[in-house]
Amino acid sequence: MTDAHQTMPLFPLSGHVLPGGTMRLRIFEPRYIRMVKEACNGRDCRPIGMCMLNDDGDRQTNTHIHPLGTAATIVDFEQLPDGLLGITVAGHHLFRITDVKVDEDGLRVGRTERVQEWPQQQLVPNDKFLAEQLIEIYNTYPEMAIAYDDSQLQHADWVCLRWLELLPVSAKTKQELLHEDTADAALDFLRNLVMESNQQAAG
Repeated sequence: MTDAHQTMPLFPLSGHVLPGGTMRLRIFEPRYIRMVKEACNGRDCRPIGMCMLNDDGDRQTNTHIHPLGTAATIVDFEQLPDGLLGITVAGHHLFRITDVKVDEDGLRVGRTERVQEWPQQQLVPNDKFLAEQLIEIYNTYPEMAIAYDDSQLQHADWVCLRWLELLPVSAKTKQELLHEDTADAALDFLRNLVMESNQQAAG
């Protein structure tokens, strides 16, 4: 199966990681412990599908998982103070789920097709505040921060993806924005949201 079409285990979460981002996770359910072991049973870790939960969906039909997810690989392991397994995953590219099968232990495995990422676009001067406030959030809440360099902060697509990881807006809204061919719709959404939030804080 080509990179454009892959089969991978699905990991639905209320938190989100997108291409270029990282996320730390606690693993305790047996099906997901198996997922981790099987994903990294050789020299290279195979991708796992980080998915968004759909509150309006149904588990019996697997519609509780939104169709767009992020192919991610495990880049770090640790034993947490409570004895559970901790992993860090790095997001690589978006995919669309085309079919789901459920293993005996409840682990869902999806047949996926790769989704074209947003083209890289420069962050215009009027939108620099989005990058600046993103950095401010990372500095205030270091547990949410990811590694970045100054060049990434110049790209509207990268900045938008990082905001979508952090914002407590519905997964449905994030799915709609990620379905777009460019980051323009996400930029409009973020401008309005962040500016409104700033105005409320100032008032």
